[in-house]
Amino acid sequence: MMTKVSYSNSGILLLSLIALLIRTAEATASATPTLASLATIISTSNTRDHDISTIHSNKMKLKHQRTTHKLDFLDDLRQKYGHQPVFLQSVEEIALSLVPIFEDPTDGAFYLRAFLAMTEPERIIAFRVPWEDDHGNLQFNRGWRVEFSSVLGPYKGGLRFHPTVDEGVLKFLGFEQIFKNALTGLPMGGGKGGSDFNPKGKSDAEIRRFCQAFMTELFRYLHPSTDVPAGDIGVSGREIGWMYGTYKRLTNKHGEGVLTGKSALFGGSPLRPEATGYGLVYITQLAMQQRFERSMEGLRCAISGSGNVAQYAAKKLIELGSKVMTLSDSDGVFFFESGMTAQDLDIVMECKNKKRGRLSSLDGKLSGEYIEKKSPWQLDVAFDIALPSATQNEIDEDGAALLVKNGIMALSEGANLPTNLNAQDIIRAHPEIVYLPGKASNAGGVGVSGSEMSQNSQRLTWTEEKVDRKLQDMMANIYCQMEAVTMTGGTFEEGANRAAFVKVAHAMRELGWVE
Repeated sequence: MMTKVSYSNSGILLLSLIALLIRTAEATASATPTLASLATIISTSNTRDHDISTIHSNKMKLKHQRTTHKLDFLDDLRQKYGHQPVFLQSVEEIALSLVPIFEDPTDGAFYLRAFLAMTEPERIIAFRVPWEDDHGNLQFNRGWRVEFSSVLGPYKGGLRFHPTVDEGVLKFLGFEQIFKNALTGLPMGGGKGGSDFNPKGKSDAEIRRFCQAFMTELFRYLHPSTDVPAGDIGVSGREIGWMYGTYKRLTNKHGEGVLTGKSALFGGSPLRPEATGYGLVYITQLAMQQRFERSMEGLRCAISGSGNVAQYAAKKLIELGSKVMTLSDSDGVFFFESGMTAQDLDIVMECKNKKRGRLSSLDGKLSGEYIEKKSPWQLDVAFDIALPSATQNEIDEDGAALLVKNGIMALSEGANLPTNLNAQDIIRAHPEIVYLPGKASNAGGVGVSGSEMSQNSQRLTWTEEKVDRKLQDMMANIYCQMEAVTMTGGTFEEGANRAAFVKVAHAMRELGWVE
């Protein structure tokens, strides 16, 4: 069992952040209420109002507050990147949390300048990826690497292979990565890359040839001190291995930590596949202990997705005695009324990781019921904890309203920005719900990637116990950073955004990049 969190090591930056927020609050006490304060006002009269019409009414009040605080300083960004809505969404979501910092009478102007500088990637690399299919035909896809910020260290972030990938999606992911990596406390900047290649329906040989072609274009930009990609959607340890093999052939350099998520046979770290899912559960466990004095045992947990994050989150939850009620993919959802069993999970992992199959192929083979063309967030079922672990914007306002109606205690994000803006408004209107944003709750994966980089530099391999201990400590530290901001009246979401932003902004000042 994890011990009670101590705040004695929160650090100078956290103390300065608390002082900054107190100073700003005093200077703007008579100003228009912030989004967080409005959420508190709305929910004071009845914090457990489960009527859907009331939930939507509260959401509209919050949406009005969000739209009336127009964030005019983002107008130039909106004009330039109006064709990249998901990127703008991530910028606006973070900016809303930072408004009190921008209004600081002493350093507000500096913080705003730093934030606007952060919104522009340092470099975007785009390239053609030619590859040969099984019929000997030459195919073409687009590849990108968004090297967003090197303020804290080398660019660090995953590679995604999915037909929805474009420059805007990768900018959104890379921007989020800056703040996620800052929260880990490790010296890593932010980046993201990938391709619009669709692995679905492709043979293993076609995927291997694509990976080799992709790395043939990307390898020249990678170095342990410059840019270190990892996996993401469509890129597992198998694909990382194929790309690393290509890098070795092209460069004649061996043992370099230019990719993380590698096999343990050639420099990978113990627990790297498990890290994001395990870390998600560790920080959720802390929140339940600190806020509700509850263990995870018996809690009804809804998980979306059935990939790496979902699988290992489910595994850890089962170990802790929680009831895993759902897993899903884009075709439908499995619902487990009595909770998923370890045997169920083994079957799912074999289907997804070895056979590359769909959950629908397991209908009748698991203890749960398969429901076609539904997600967990469309089920009118009471869950204690929601762990969206599939993709961005998967929870819409109807899904959020349903979760609130059924008495959700916590929403802990395993994916990047899986809760859309309207859904966030509904959750914010109920501050009794613990909302852990993805940049904090799913940081375990990149944290252990950072550990893999350290092991590669030392030419050492740590034990699984050491990596797990460091992962738990890191998630506890991230929780402390968020909790420190809640001491001044903020939320966990605001805490994650502010703690990460202040760290990056101060580093930019000390580097002489922003004055």
